[in-house]
Amino acid sequence: MAKPGIEPALARLTASARYHDYRHASNPIADGRLGGIPGARFGAELHEQGPTRTIPLDTSGQLGCPGPATSPGLCANFVRIHSGDAHVTDANATSQLFFVIRGSGTSRIAATDGSGDTEISWRTGDLFTLPARSRALHAAAEDAAFYWVHDEPLLRYLGVEATRRQFEPTLYQQQAIRSALDAILKDASSGTANRLSVLLGNRLFPQTLTITHVLWAMFGTLPVGAVQAAHRHQSVAVDFVVDARPGCYTLVGRTLDGQGRIKDGERFDWQPHAVFVTPPGLWHSHHNESGSPAHILPIQDAGLHTHLRTLNIIFSRLSKDGVAEIVEDAS
Repeated sequence: MAKPGIEPALARLTASARYHDYRHASNPIADGRLGGIPGARFGAELHEQGPTRTIPLDTSGQLGCPGPATSPGLCANFVRIHSGDAHVTDANATSQLFFVIRGSGTSRIAATDGSGDTEISWRTGDLFTLPARSRALHAAAEDAAFYWVHDEPLLRYLGVEATRRQFEPTLYQQQAIRSALDAILKDASSGTANRLSVLLGNRLFPQTLTITHVLWAMFGTLPVGAVQAAHRHQSVAVDFVVDARPGCYTLVGRTLDGQGRIKDGERFDWQPHAVFVTPPGLWHSHHNESGSPAHILPIQDAGLHTHLRTLNIIFSRLSKDGVAEIVEDAS
């Protein structure tokens, strides 16, 4: 005879257990139970009008996860701050990235160890990263806007709080970013390169070579007439268009033709100071038919994927025989 209380306790312990046939449960993405990441678009008008505020670029309804979230692991936002206003940002995140779309001002980050607050002065084109526990007060000296990306959705899914700072607040000034890109453009070996970009890194992450241990950031140019061949990776990309004229676009699709070009691709036209999402695992190529160079800032969760060895970035290119081949080298 069971002792009193044993059966109810056992019932509670077993209530959530489920048993699935591997043949029908091993890939919930393929069979549609776990929906894909939408290739969403968010226009610049969101941050060009209205009051001082944070504007989440939220697709959580399509993702089927608590929001706000732009992907399962990232939340991208616009932050608009009127001249003379101050605005607080705070997220339960290990990594935060701010790109200054326009304006100038200062951001004060509260200290967590009694060492004194950190103040960052910024202007258009600067970029800075903040670690865990970085509640920040942003004061605008003129009308300003940020592109703000953080990994709070990932922590929300894991059910954890970010308490340990893995890096210190870090500033990447526009002049330094542009100088690094110019050096790449002037390098003789860049003449035949498929991509002309600078990856922003941090000395504390020498293995992943990424801007934080979770986030990856690239400042790249798309030269006049360029067609950057199709490639794909398992990290999601939330792409901010720094500048572009009509005729710059990205094609996104699932398959390639015999020439390594995307078949039946969806076209994402580049709109200045706007954002579009490139879903993971899909082929995408970049095209500039505008007559003017363009610049783009993709932010990805590739730091985490690189650490997990799951990034799997591959490129399509034509062999000497004119046959499309898949390679792991971007050059």
